[in-house]
Amino acid sequence: RHFRPGNVPTVMLERLVRAGMAAPTARNSQPWAFMIITGRARLDAMAAKLPYAKMLRSASAAIVVAGDLKRALSGKSREFWVQDASAATENILLAAEAMGLGAVWTGVYPGEERVKMVRDLFSLPAHIVPLAVIPVGWPDGSDKPKHKYDAARVHWEKWGDNKHPSLISPHAPDEL
Repeated sequence: RHFRPGNVPTVMLERLVRAGMAAPTARNSQPWAFMIITGRARLDAMAAKLPYAKMLRSASAAIVVAGDLKRALSGKSREFWVQDASAATENILLAAEAMGLGAVWTGVYPGEERVKMVRDLFSLPAHIVPLAVIPVGWPDGSDKPKHKYDAARVHWEKWGDNKHPSLISPHAPDEL
C-alpha cells in the first residue's frame, strides 16, 4: 500500500498481465481484459475517485482487471466471469510479490459508482466490466505481511473437527 518512487519497467507490467492470463477459467472462456495504466494523470484521477485506492497517488502503475461479457459463458454460467477475473487478479498479485513489487487488490465491481467511474475514465465499452484496479509499484518496506491463519476455520475430515494441532509454529509464519 506504500510505494517508493521509481517506474516499473514495461516488461515487468507485461509479465504481470501474462501471469493473470495463466489463471484457471471456466471452460477456458478467458473472459478477461486488462488495461495497464502508467500515466500520472490517470493514476491520480483514479486515486481521487476510488475510495479504497488512495495508494494510486504513489503507485507508478495500475492494472485494471475487467470482465469481457462477450467472452463470458451464457445462461446461468455467465457470472463465472467474476471468478475467472478474480483468479487472474490473484495471479497478478502473486506474480508481483515474486518479482519484488508491491501490489494491492482494490475492488471495483459490483460497486455501481466505482464501475461507472472506471468505465467513464477509460471510455470502456458496455460489455467490459471493471472488476478490480491493482496499484503496482516498488514497496517502501513499511507494510508487513498480515498473518491471518486461524485453526478454528480449518475442519479435518468432517465439519466441526478443528481441534488438530498445527504442525507449523504460530510464531514462525514464514516457515511455509
